[in-house]
Amino acid sequence: MSNLSQNDPMALTATLPNVAEDPRPLGGLAPETADERRLVFNLAREIEVVERRSLAFPLKRSLDVLLAGGAMLALAPMLIIAALAVRFSSKGPILFAQTRVGRGGRLFRFYKFRSMVVNAEDLKAELAAQNEHSGPIFKMQRDPRITGVGRFLRKYSVDELPQLLNVIRGDMSIVGPRPPVPSEVVKYEYWQLRRLSVTPGLTCIWQTSGRSRVSFEEWMRMDLEYIDTWSLGLDAKLVLKTFRTVMLADGAY
Repeated sequence: MSNLSQNDPMALTATLPNVAEDPRPLGGLAPETADERRLVFNLAREIEVVERRSLAFPLKRSLDVLLAGGAMLALAPMLIIAALAVRFSSKGPILFAQTRVGRGGRLFRFYKFRSMVVNAEDLKAELAAQNEHSGPIFKMQRDPRITGVGRFLRKYSVDELPQLLNVIRGDMSIVGPRPPVPSEVVKYEYWQLRRLSVTPGLTCIWQTSGRSRVSFEEWMRMDLEYIDTWSLGLDAKLVLKTFRTVMLADGAY
């Protein structure tokens, strides 16, 4: 995926129209037919047209920066306590950094409080047969790689708070489809690629509708529903629903 744009997260049409010439777009997933190439290209143009017509998109970005900055200040004590808990409860760095796929296939560094043992990625292959989720993602309700502190952080989504920095940087939005890892994108069906046509976010419909209890295909359809019905009002509604979901630890593990 290194051949895709690394600098402009908004330039979807600058990356996807070259699918026909590039044998490795979107992490190695290359359209095999003219219809598939046309689908990806048309999706890119569709989103570009929508955004040019809507004055709400620049406002969404302004609100993202304002809310993320305010949240980091307001939650500073919690961030410090979480960082210290991670640091002294297990060996390894405080933050977990990972490459994720953003808008238009752009790669970026994604941050979380570390909630697993340091060799978690190495152990993942050994646990593959115990995957409890459908699709290309891996989830286990009793994942042995998760530390004691990490389990608490994940239950109340505290581990996700460092992504406020990603929001300020422009990699992510407060609301939007969750950013996947490249190895998942390679396994997407073509209709699922459309979720990469908008900036990924901290929360979306999936997070407020059962999270880990939702099948992968249903999750993808929820993301497309968000894209098709987007408004600032919908974002506000999802943020409020997210607070309730987090407090109840609904569907988290």
